[in-house]
Amino acid sequence: MDAMKYQSWGRHPRFIQEGIQLNWRKQSLPDPINGTKTLLPFGNGRSYGDVCLNRGGTVLDVRRLNRFISFDQDNGVLRCESGVLLIDILKLIVPYGWFLPVSPGTQYVTLGGAIANDVHGKNHHHAGTFGNYVRAFELLRSDGVRHLCNLQEKENSELFNATIGGLGLTGLITWAEIQLRSINSPMLDEQSIKFSNINEFFQISDDSDKDYEYTVAWIDCMARNNSLGRGIFSRANHSDKKYIQSKDLKSYKVDTGAKWNFPITLPFSLVNNFSVKLFNDYWYGKHRQNLKSFHRHFQSFFYPLDSVNNWNRIYGSAGMLQYQCVLPGSDGRKMLKNMLEVIALSGQGSFLAVAKIFGDQKSPGMLSFPRSGVTLALDFPNSPEVFKLLSRLDEMTTEVSGAVYPAKDSRMSSKSFNIFYPNWLEFSQYIDPRFSSSFWRRVTSGLI
Repeated sequence: MDAMKYQSWGRHPRFIQEGIQLNWRKQSLPDPINGTKTLLPFGNGRSYGDVCLNRGGTVLDVRRLNRFISFDQDNGVLRCESGVLLIDILKLIVPYGWFLPVSPGTQYVTLGGAIANDVHGKNHHHAGTFGNYVRAFELLRSDGVRHLCNLQEKENSELFNATIGGLGLTGLITWAEIQLRSINSPMLDEQSIKFSNINEFFQISDDSDKDYEYTVAWIDCMARNNSLGRGIFSRANHSDKKYIQSKDLKSYKVDTGAKWNFPITLPFSLVNNFSVKLFNDYWYGKHRQNLKSFHRHFQSFFYPLDSVNNWNRIYGSAGMLQYQCVLPGSDGRKMLKNMLEVIALSGQGSFLAVAKIFGDQKSPGMLSFPRSGVTLALDFPNSPEVFKLLSRLDEMTTEVSGAVYPAKDSRMSSKSFNIFYPNWLEFSQYIDPRFSSSFWRRVTSGLI
C-alpha cells in the first residue's frame, strides 16, 4: 500500500503513515499494523492540518465505504456510508430537487469527514453547521460494539454530540443519515459587490444576512491604510425558477473533472509577497462594476477551487498552512481590523483570504468551531515567518475569546487549544481508547 498517499491537503506535517483499506461497513475494525497502538479514520484527505493524520499509528481508509443505502425523495432524507463524497451526493439529489443543507468550500469531502469536522458553509448565519442536519449514524468502537446514535430517538445522545465535530476520535462512523434542503433548480441568483475597506464589508454583511442565504467575501489582505480590508462581497440565493426535475436530467450537470490541473510540485512556493500583491491588485481591479448580478450554476459559487486539480501544489514542496479563526462580538470586528493590519505589515500575503459573518445557530457538537462572530480564513506557504505570524494571530484571537478551526490547523499550541475549547476535557471521556491523532496528541500534550 502506498503509505505516502495519506497526507493532509496542506501537506504539513508530512511523513509516512500506514493505512488499512476498509471495504464494507459490516466488517470489524482491524488490529493496528506493525505493532502500532492507535487508529484514526481517514476520508479524502481534504483537512488542511493534522486532524486526519496519525503519526506512529494506523489510519482507516474509508473511501471504499461509498455506497448509498436509502434516499427518501419525498422528504429529503438520505442515508449512505461514511466514505461517500459530497459530489456524489449532489449528483444523486439535485435532479430530485434537493441540496446539501450546508456545504464546505470543496465537494471532495467525505460524509464522515463533514460530520467529524462539523463543517460550515456560506450559509452559517441561516443554517448553522453540518451537524445540525445529521439525523442518525452508526458508530463502531474498537471493542466491536456498534452504537446507533439517533438524535430524534435520543439514542446515545451524548456520544452523538461528541462525534459531531469530534475529529474522528470517538470511533468509526460506518453510515450516516442527513436531512437535505429543497431547491427549485441547480441555479443561483448571485450578486458580487466591490467594497473599498473593512467597514464597508461589515455594512454589506449586515445588510445582506437577512435576505441572502449565502454570503462570503474575498479580502485583499495586502491592502493598507484607507483600503484596509477591501475586497469583493458575494451573496446568493437558490433560484426560484422551477426546473423540470427527474424527467429532464439535462437541466442539471455535475462537471466531475477539473478545468485545469497543476501538474507538479515545485521545490519552491509560487505564493510570495510579489505574486500575492500582483494577483490581488488584478482581481480587485478586474471587478470594474460596484455591483454585478449573475444567474449561474451552483458549482461556480460554492466550489471555485475545485476547478483546479491539485491547486495545493502551488505552495511548493514544503506545503502550506491554512489559518481560520472566529472573532466574536463587536470586539471581534475591531480585532479583525487589527489582524489585517498585522498581516499586511508582515508581508506574508494570502491569495485565498476569505471573511464571513457567523450566525447564532448552535451546533450539537461539543468541539464545534463556529460561533457568532466574524471569521477569517487564509492560506500561507510553510515558512518560519508564517509560524511567527500565526502565533501572533492566535494571541489576538484569544484576546476576544475567539477560536481557531482544528480542521485547518497544524501548529496550534496546547495552551491556545485549552483556551479556545475549554470543554475539551469533557469531550475526552467519549474518545475511543484505541483512537488518536497527531492533532490530538499535540494540542493536549501537557494537559492530560
